[in-house]
Amino acid sequence: MARTLPPYQHGPGIQVAISDIAEYANLSPADVEAIGAELDAIRSDIEASLGGPDATYLHRVIAFQRVLDLTARLVIAGSTSRTGWVVGAVLLAYAKSVENMEIGHNVSHGQWDWMNDPEIHSTTWEWDMAGTSAQWRYSHNYRHHVFSNVLGVDDDLGFGVLRVTRDQPWKREYLLQPLRNLLLALIFEWGIARHGMHSEHERATTEAGRRAVTQSLLRKIGRQVAKDYVLLPALSLRRWRRTLAANVTANLLRNLWAYVVIFCGHFPDGVQQFAPEILQQETRGEWYLRQLLGAANFNAGPVMAFSSGHLCYQIEHHLFPDLPCNRYAEISVRVRELCDKYDLAYTTGSLARQYLQTLRTNFRLALPDEGLRGRWGLKQVN
Repeated sequence: MARTLPPYQHGPGIQVAISDIAEYANLSPADVEAIGAELDAIRSDIEASLGGPDATYLHRVIAFQRVLDLTARLVIAGSTSRTGWVVGAVLLAYAKSVENMEIGHNVSHGQWDWMNDPEIHSTTWEWDMAGTSAQWRYSHNYRHHVFSNVLGVDDDLGFGVLRVTRDQPWKREYLLQPLRNLLLALIFEWGIARHGMHSEHERATTEAGRRAVTQSLLRKIGRQVAKDYVLLPALSLRRWRRTLAANVTANLLRNLWAYVVIFCGHFPDGVQQFAPEILQQETRGEWYLRQLLGAANFNAGPVMAFSSGHLCYQIEHHLFPDLPCNRYAEISVRVRELCDKYDLAYTTGSLARQYLQTLRTNFRLALPDEGLRGRWGLKQVN
């Protein structure tokens, strides 16, 4: 049976950071490097097999998303009933989700750069949401994926507003964490935009550079607001209120869905956090292990996988963030076999189960640690 308990057990979903990943996983240095070699082999096999069918898949997805977006807007503009409006708003929300998660997120990861298509490339694609793709690429592709779940380095751990581990000192403001969590879900695209801007601010070396980052984001926000809340409603003439309400509703539903998918991949029980010292002389094999232990999947069929941007395979995504998402299902078979071989936990479960676990952890960590020990019977395991 795979091991799931960290060196200290403080109750479901509440852990302390790992400082020695090989010791935690009970692996020898040779085992760690063998795991790295096997995962490198998986990468090489997939890269060697990329070709026409993969490119066709992406082009069909883009065409589907654009037709769906247009259809949704026509339904919203042409419907005369409340039911028609609801159908149009839901279709638009789904089109926006596909654009953000299956297309924008994955293109911006460089998953399709091998096609050498200048219009579908990580350096040129701009997604349909408030944040800029360029700022997100630095905060997400580099700060998050390179330093996944390393405390104080990976800014995606709690997104700067949530406490996700007891290694983060409790503050009185965390009592509001359940409310913050709800607010983050509702305005998720704006949280991502702010998150990307602050990461770029930290990277900038001059005040002029920071101002340029802010101005770039404000220009993108201006274009998004003008498109969704001014131009498209204006084109509907007397029915502008219906279009405006549908756009607001679609963006809200897209935000909620993206939030659920992301949180289910990063904060359920079994997902580990790591101490900063783990980065000292980290080998390729250790990096792979950190990705594997620091992410979680949720069970999904083909439709759900597509609807989540294939982020139901968050473990495979963290292992190979720049491999095309349509290959994650076949990669997952080999990754699970590898986990079984080395007795490593492969964290997965139903979408509902994974999300409820993130909520439980969110509520528990809103309390001071003394309150946790008193209310939940938490203790250190020797």
